[in-house]
Amino acid sequence: MEKNHHIIIKGTRDGLTLYLDDSCSFDHLIVELDRVLSQDDLEAEDSLVRINIQLGYRHLHTDQEKILRDLIRKKKKLVVQNIESKVILKDEAIKWKEESDVRILAKTIRSGQEIEITGDLLLVGDVNPGGTVKATGNVFIMGNLNGIAHAGYQGNRDAVIMASYMNPVQLRIADLYSRSPDYETEGVYMECGYIDESNKIIIDRLQVVARKRPELNGFERSVLNG
Repeated sequence: MEKNHHIIIKGTRDGLTLYLDDSCSFDHLIVELDRVLSQDDLEAEDSLVRINIQLGYRHLHTDQEKILRDLIRKKKKLVVQNIESKVILKDEAIKWKEESDVRILAKTIRSGQEIEITGDLLLVGDVNPGGTVKATGNVFIMGNLNGIAHAGYQGNRDAVIMASYMNPVQLRIADLYSRSPDYETEGVYMECGYIDESNKIIIDRLQVVARKRPELNGFERSVLNG
C-alpha cells in the first residue's frame, strides 16, 4: 500500500483501489491524482490495470466525474472499473426508503379493486376473487388470498408472496406467473410462493421458504408467534 497526502493506493487481485480524501478540494485532489498516476511503476505496467475508486463521503457532480474518468483514461494501461461513494442524493434516499418500507393496510380487497404500492405490502384482510394486490417488494397477506397477488412487479425475482390462506386465482412474481389449478382445491394455510432454482413459482410452507430466504426470518417469527 502506498500513501500520499490525500490518496491511498492499495493493490488488489483485481487491480488497484484508490481511496481519495473527502476533506480536500476536488481541484487539489485532481492535481495530486495526476501526479500519483504518472509514477514510473504505473506507466511501466504491461497489461491493463483496473482502477476502483472509493470517494468516501464525497459526492461528485456529473462534470466532476467526467474530469476524474478522463484523467485516468489518459494514462496508459489504466481503466476505471468502479466509482463508489458513501453519499447518496436526497431523491435516491427517498426512493430507497420507499422501496424498503413495509406498507400496512387493513382492508378487504374486493372484486374489481387493485392495490399497488412501492416496497413490501402487509395486508391485514382478504383478497377476494377479482381483487388484485401488487407490490415492488414482498406481499404478505394476513387473511385469505382468493384473488391475484403480484410481488416484485418491477422485476424483483427475489420477492415472495405469503398468505394465511392461499387459494389464489393467480400468483405473479416479477415477470413470471402461476395459474390456479384446473381442479378444485381447498387451498392451503400459511404458505409462501417464491421463484425456485428452476425459474418457476413454487408454493411451500413458510418455514421452508424462510430457510432459503433468511431475510424473511424476522417476519416469519412475528407471524407464527403473533
